[in-house]
Amino acid sequence: MMFHIRGKNVEVTDALRDYAEKKVGRLERYFEVPPSSDVYITLSVNKNKHTVEVTIPFSGVTLRAEEKSADMYASIDLVIDKLERQIRKHKTRVNRKARQEGTQRAIFKEAFEQAPAARVHEDEEDSFEVVRTKRFTLKPMAMEEAILQMNLLGHDFYVFANSETSGVNVVYKREDGRYGLIESA
Repeated sequence: MMFHIRGKNVEVTDALRDYAEKKVGRLERYFEVPPSSDVYITLSVNKNKHTVEVTIPFSGVTLRAEEKSADMYASIDLVIDKLERQIRKHKTRVNRKARQEGTQRAIFKEAFEQAPAARVHEDEEDSFEVVRTKRFTLKPMAMEEAILQMNLLGHDFYVFANSETSGVNVVYKREDGRYGLIESA
């Protein structure tokens, strides 16, 4: 893995850099072949809250987690725990799907190669100025898989091509914790 570590309102010391690289490097044990993707780590301090955001884009899936605490090292530990839970959850679902389909495929490695490459992220602002535009290919998937992808990314909504209806749909997380679906006409 190639690490890209940057600090916002905080100096990234060698000790902090080494600690972050060591902890994120532990995630390699979940893969059959060590991933060669870049890892983006952002460390920031705002009002005595130490925030760590880690983004690991693979071909098809983007793992992302963010945690805040009173200590930067504790925030790194918390974000790694969150990423490990995401990986285990995704791996469990891929294994379950493989058993249901009756196939014998390389678990998790192929899941990252075959999963959708959509990732939508917008900054919340009160103005209507478009500050970022993203383009992505909509790959057909079931609604349940779209919800999984949305949760893996940590977003409140996810745009996908519905494999059942062949239309463009949006799943979103409701305030009551359940999910909603918007279908195109």
